[in-house]
This record gives sequence, structure tokens and C-alpha cells, in this order.
Amino acid sequence: MATTRTATTQWKGALLDGSGTVSLDTSGVGTFDVSWPSRAEQANGKTSPEELIAAAHSSCFSMALSHGLAQAGTPPQTVSTTADVTFQPGEGITGIVLSVRAQVPGLSAEEFQKAAETAKANCPVSKALAGTTISLKAELLG
Repeated sequence: MATTRTATTQWKGALLDGSGTVSLDTSGVGTFDVSWPSRAEQANGKTSPEELIAAAHSSCFSMALSHGLAQAGTPPQTVSTTADVTFQPGEGITGIVLSVRAQVPGLSAEEFQKAAETAKANCPVSKALAGTTISLKAELLG
């Protein structure tokens, strides 16, 4: 069954001196302040589209990797993924680095790297961001 998730942004003012809020409507878990300076300079307690993309990508990738490993008979004990989304004013999003560390009993480092690459390629958020260079750093913990 298909699902649709909704977020709404209310913006006031021009880009450089305006600001807004983004609400996560479907879950209702929060409303977050956004502004140009929080996007192009320091966060200062506000979020940005890139941070929200990083959240979506790290969670999607972790789910995809966990699922792939479990289907292969080697379910993970833990998976920790960080997504670093780089934004360059005037250019846009210039790259994403996924860094994953996991504990997966019975799996070699080579098998883990292959599973991580497969998850990166098949995660729905990775597919949605296919116009951006996505790099992967994968570390299997002992």
C-alpha cells in the first residue's frame, strides 16, 4: 500500500532576511524554524532543507541496510548512519556522504561493504537524490 507523508513550510519575507517554520504534519512530532542564514551559514538553533534531507537519507539507508542484511541471513545487531549533506550557495547540494558503522555477527568486511553499497543504491531516498553525488564510508565493528 502506498503512503503519503506531508510537511508544510510557512515563510515570511524575502530569502535573505525572511524566515519560516516547517511542520512535520503527518507525524505531528514538531515544527522547526528555518532561515537562509541557518542554511548558508551557521545553524544557530534552526534547521535547513539539507538537514532534513540528511535525516531522511540516514534513516532510509539504515532501514535498507538492515533489511538487506536480515534477508541475507545476517541481521545486524546495530546500525548507525550519519548523512552529511553539503550545500553550496549558488550551486545547491553538491554532495552527500553516508557514513555507516554496524555490528553484524558472521559477516566479513567485504560482505558488509557489498551490502552497504547495495543499500545505498536501492534506498528510496538515494534513488530520489540520484542527481547528487552520494559517497559511502562503511565500517564493520567487531
